[in-house]
Amino acid sequence: MRKFVIFLLSVFFLSEAFCLELYKDKVVVSYYAEKFHGRKTANGERFNMYDMTCAHKTLPFNTIIRVTNYANGKSVDVRVNDRGPFVAGREVDLSKGAAVKLGMIKSGTAKVKIHIVKMGANTKQSAVSAAKAQKIPLTRSKGATSKAKAATQVVLKKGQLYDIQLGSFSDENNAREYARKIARAKFKNVAIQKSGSNTKVSVIKVDGKDVPSLVKQLEMKGFGNAFVRERKNR
Repeated sequence: MRKFVIFLLSVFFLSEAFCLELYKDKVVVSYYAEKFHGRKTANGERFNMYDMTCAHKTLPFNTIIRVTNYANGKSVDVRVNDRGPFVAGREVDLSKGAAVKLGMIKSGTAKVKIHIVKMGANTKQSAVSAAKAQKIPLTRSKGATSKAKAATQVVLKKGQLYDIQLGSFSDENNAREYARKIARAKFKNVAIQKSGSNTKVSVIKVDGKDVPSLVKQLEMKGFGNAFVRERKNR
């Protein structure tokens, strides 16, 4: 009887593992800690580096993901409550607490596989792709190397102006409403621009030295998935 119960439990846990949806395989994760402890995350919570949370560019808030470290086989379940990471080639920014459980504090990054445990409720997502979001040259992850910084696709220059695109809409009325929402949050130079059949919403004419801090402020107000591009015309 005891062997039968153990067998059933084994089948249950194995079934659970196989039923989880593999989201990403052999991707790199990093973590952020003391510098951001206590600050507001993109969904309005206060970041606690000891909680089992993470930042992802596109997954809905409150999605639970299971991250497994290829180097040691350790796993941790974390909840998405922030946006990021904004370093090219990174998939997730983990809290320090989660990084400890994965045994990656010393290395700063780890190659992992990611399963979806539970998808969060749908939230309004920007139409900007994750690939574009990776172009933001904002480094907030401990352990980021100069090589990773060099891999960012936009090099910010003091005195050069940039536009921060926050959304692209097929319905112009939705774009205008989103622009008004950003303006009501006290952000200046909010503009809309027609691009083919879509209407883009951006904060325009931002000096290169101010881009990282402004992107972070926008995140904290819930305007994530930004895409930074150099402004050709002043």
